Amino acid sequence: MSLPKSLEEAIIQAQTATQAAIADGYNRLQVELVFPELKILPVAQQFLPPFEALENKLRVYFPDAGAAALARRNWGEKPYAIRGISDLKAEMQPDEELIVFVEPSSVEVQEVERLCQEAVDRSVVLLNPRMEDIATIGIGYAGRQLRERFLNTFEPCYYVRPLEGAALLRAYPSPWQVWVETEDDYELIAEEAQKPVGEALDRILTGSSDTSPDAAARPRKGLLSSLQQFLRALSQ
Repeated sequence: MSLPKSLEEAIIQAQTATQAAIADGYNRLQVELVFPELKILPVAQQFLPPFEALENKLRVYFPDAGAAALARRNWGEKPYAIRGISDLKAEMQPDEELIVFVEPSSVEVQEVERLCQEAVDRSVVLLNPRMEDIATIGIGYAGRQLRERFLNTFEPCYYVRPLEGAALLRAYPSPWQVWVETEDDYELIAEEAQKPVGEALDRILTGSSDTSPDAAARPRKGLLSSLQQFLRALSQ
């Protein structure tokens, strides 16, 4: 799997990874496109078409009734239900096979967990979840319980995030990949079975540093400029 060159390509990769994971028997999946200022509504609209063949066996949840109503207005008539998590008609139906939560946050985490328990063995996808908000769910024991009981049950089938002069990618069934910026593109430098974070990611990136005299003379791009450049490239 290569690093996506556009937002559309990233979404196609996410669709393919999700379908592959479902086919392999995973029924708790997480998809994350971690870009600043990303508008989730058009991303969700582009992500869902491969699953629309399910028609009324698909259900899409938004964090609230307002977001769901906006999606229904912008997307037009759809053969599947689009609801806010706490809507009066939010309860999933017995024949529904795929449940997609669009950008659920830590505010809705208890309701999302309850709905996932009701889903039993049906497929559930969290699309760009924001459910690790320490200010809301707390730290220490409460946060650890939430991760162990619920969040850790989801397979990260797709993840892409720009870093400082680098990018982190995971597209099921491929392992986690670390890419670094070159003069013209990005180069794959590492593949890991688990998501590299903190010191593990720092070691990978430090080990890939170009220490030649020419490299030392080149100015390094700052974090913000790298993020902005990567996001612009993905939006073209």
